[in-house]
Amino acid sequence: MTNNARLSLLLIGLSCIGLLWPAPVKPAETQDARWGFATDLGLWTGTTNNTTFALGFGLDYYMDQNFSFGGMALFTPVGDLTQIGIAGVAKYHLRLNSGFNLVPFAGLGFIHADLNRGSGPTKVDRNDTSHFIPLGMSLEYQVGPKIAFATTLMVNLHHITLSPPVADDNTSVALLFGIRWGP
Repeated sequence: MTNNARLSLLLIGLSCIGLLWPAPVKPAETQDARWGFATDLGLWTGTTNNTTFALGFGLDYYMDQNFSFGGMALFTPVGDLTQIGIAGVAKYHLRLNSGFNLVPFAGLGFIHADLNRGSGPTKVDRNDTSHFIPLGMSLEYQVGPKIAFATTLMVNLHHITLSPPVADDNTSVALLFGIRWGP
C-alpha cells in the first residue's frame, strides 16, 4: 500500500469518525426579553379635586418571566383637574398555578397638577409639579397566553402645593381596571 493510499484511508476514517461523533450540546436558550403593554381606566381618589376619572398606560420590558421594568403614565383627562403622573416602575410577576398573577410594583417619577375651577373672584387657576412615587399591587387573570385582565390598587406619594384655598395634596389612591399584553 502506498503512502497516498494510506493517507486517503486515514482521511476517510477521520471523516467517518467526525460524522458519527456526537456534536456538543448547546445550553438551553434563555427566553428572549420582550415588551409588554398595559392600559387601564378607573378612579383616582384623594386628589386636589376629590375623586376623578383616570386613564393609565404602561410599557414594560421583561428581563425574564418574573421581572419587568418600564414606564407608567396615569392621568385625568376630564374635569377641572388635569393631572399627569409619569414614572419609571419595577414589577415582580408572581405567577400562580390557577391562572392568576400577583404583581407588586414601585416606581419613581414626576406628577403635574393643573386645577382650573370656577370663574370670577372665586376662580382657582393654579398648577404645581412634584415627585411621584407609585406603590401598588395588580391582580391579573390570564385569559390567554399573552393577555390578562387586571385590577390595580395604587397608593401615590407626592407633594402638590396649589396654595390656599386649595389644600396641599400629599397622597392619593388609584383603583384601576385594565388589560395587559405581554410574554
